[in-house]
Amino acid sequence: MGFAIDDDTVARVAALPGVRAAAESGAQLIALWPLTDAKQMDNDAKYAENLQVRLTRTIARVTTGDDVTVPDAEFVYEGADEIPGRPQEIVDALLAANDAYDTMVGYRDDRDPNVLFDAADAMGVAWPDATVDALRTALPEVERAVAEDEGADGIAGAAGDAGVVNAAGVNAAGSAREAETASAVAVGPAGESDGTPAASPELVSGLAHRFAQALVICDGLFTAIDDTLAAEPGSREAAVAKLPVILFVNELREQMSVPRLCLSDGQYQALLDARAAAADTLEATAGAIAPVAVNEWKRHYDDVTWDPDEAKRRAKEEDERKNKEALAAKFAHVKDDPSKPEVEL
Repeated sequence: MGFAIDDDTVARVAALPGVRAAAESGAQLIALWPLTDAKQMDNDAKYAENLQVRLTRTIARVTTGDDVTVPDAEFVYEGADEIPGRPQEIVDALLAANDAYDTMVGYRDDRDPNVLFDAADAMGVAWPDATVDALRTALPEVERAVAEDEGADGIAGAAGDAGVVNAAGVNAAGSAREAETASAVAVGPAGESDGTPAASPELVSGLAHRFAQALVICDGLFTAIDDTLAAEPGSREAAVAKLPVILFVNELREQMSVPRLCLSDGQYQALLDARAAAADTLEATAGAIAPVAVNEWKRHYDDVTWDPDEAKRRAKEEDERKNKEALAAKFAHVKDDPSKPEVEL
């Protein structure tokens, strides 16, 4: 069966509880935009840098099978081409992963899906001709579906549209309608501010649809590789062959106003194992990725809204509370003397 994206399938995936939960988490993040606070903009830029470090580490761990550490990935991201005491194979894998990552980001500007093959080359992934042909056949359908969705929902992207792309690649407002929704979110329960914006149902539903569409595309591209690759779907060879799709779908999400994701190598392998064992690979894909999205988008929200001064104040209050509790426990055995005035701890 050829690669296809149909509305009924997207709607079925969008209705899954896990996908809906992810959309609620992502909509809360999107509702922050456009960012106007300098501290939040700086936090978002740092999140974007950290996202690349984390994703390139995942890629290097999968391609080498070695224990690539966070410091390894950070050193290479910062420009190192060798790390004293560390295998050069790890450094080379990280350099290739960063080249592939930077190559794929170009999709955001050029909208040329063939960047998938450029990124695969940069990563050192050599697909057989049958796989290349299957992917080249699938990509026009991907572009058609995304273009139709943009036309229907008005997803921002052209100059003058309502969308605002953040440093981590979130076309945060989505459509003009959702941009209005995002600027009018309720805050806290019953209108009482607790500092957490509650995104509207319209924003959540729109994100659920777009996230589901990205899941359908990801599963379809994975299937195209599985059907043409002479390797078991859950094998390391298959895992390496599918890595460029992970980067491609992340950039595709940005085009669709869906925040980017990061899978650890363990989460990535769990995704492949779930698909290999499932009768319905699409449901397995959604079931594996949706909870990752919930946590990643909450993490992104927390990173963006993090205030070091507020964090310091809360830490001080927590230390004072623990000190009071420890002091009270220390003297709990001392009997009260009614003749002495009460002393507040």
